[in-house]
Amino acid sequence: MAYDSQKLLTPGDLLDEKGQLAQCGYSTSLVRRYDRKAIKACGLRIKEWDYYCITGKECVLCLTIADNSYMKLDSVTLLFPDRCTQIQKSMMGLLPLGKVKLPATSAVGDVKVEGKGYTLAFTNDGTKRVLDVHIEDFNAGRPLTAHVELTDEPKDSMVIATPFAGYPRHFYYNQKINCLRAKGDVAFGGEIYTFRPETDLAVLDWGRGVWTYANTWYWGSLSTVLPDGRTLGLNLGYGFGDTTAATENMLFVDGVAHKLEHVLFEIPKNTSGSDDFMKPWRIRDNNGRLDLRFEPAIDRADCTSVLVIESDQHQVFGYMTGKVVTDEGEEIRIERALGFAEKVKNRW
Repeated sequence: MAYDSQKLLTPGDLLDEKGQLAQCGYSTSLVRRYDRKAIKACGLRIKEWDYYCITGKECVLCLTIADNSYMKLDSVTLLFPDRCTQIQKSMMGLLPLGKVKLPATSAVGDVKVEGKGYTLAFTNDGTKRVLDVHIEDFNAGRPLTAHVELTDEPKDSMVIATPFAGYPRHFYYNQKINCLRAKGDVAFGGEIYTFRPETDLAVLDWGRGVWTYANTWYWGSLSTVLPDGRTLGLNLGYGFGDTTAATENMLFVDGVAHKLEHVLFEIPKNTSGSDDFMKPWRIRDNNGRLDLRFEPAIDRADCTSVLVIESDQHQVFGYMTGKVVTDEGEEIRIERALGFAEKVKNRW
């Protein structure tokens, strides 16, 4: 099903000679070329990151390398949703200003960061992605080491070029690759947790852009293997930028994209009117093609405030149950598939 209001990107440079988006819209591959040197906005507003989330039967591993120009962030999180436990270690640095050298494309390229007692490396030769982690003191003096290989990149992914209304040189260029096959191990606390490619999948969030100071986003993701052996991926999101040209909502069946229009995360409220992230959510679209019940298991929350910088992040891992409908009208049932949904408020 096509939505006439959503525009497809065509090949070319991401930015024009003024440093503005040459096109706004979506695609199923990284057709627009990103070049940090073409940006005309203030360098302190440039934000680049690679985020991987590997969802396994035994654990979930989240890895981030981010260059936010004024701040560098390297982060590792190990979660056990069935136990409702998590451990996170984040390392920050000041004014990287592009020195992290994140690749200009997701198709190929390496990035490695090192600091006191840790190394985090993402390598990609165009066929296989390899994620290596070593932290000498991950928790209570205990080290963590991980080696994970991601293969079988699907045919389609979610790609979107989003402008910010009133800020012509601000933009977000984003790719989400669902359902990468994961193979490898995490060693921590005297235990070894194994990722197996037949059951365990990963998502890559590849982001490059120039952001406004204050914004809120919602993002949900699912990568799972269906009972019939097919893979199912969901990328759901909204809340920031001007999405007139396109939304980022897609589902993927065996690597083939099916476009959704608008979605809404219905997050329960507590008695004071604040979001109650640990009660069941409902996630729906505006055309009856997506209807999910999301049962939270663990809230990966992180709230920080330093001078004029504030961040209130709730990445909630839990279980999705419900239905999705493909472009051809096939209804696919989802039964307690492990994914996540988040609400993030930033002043950055």
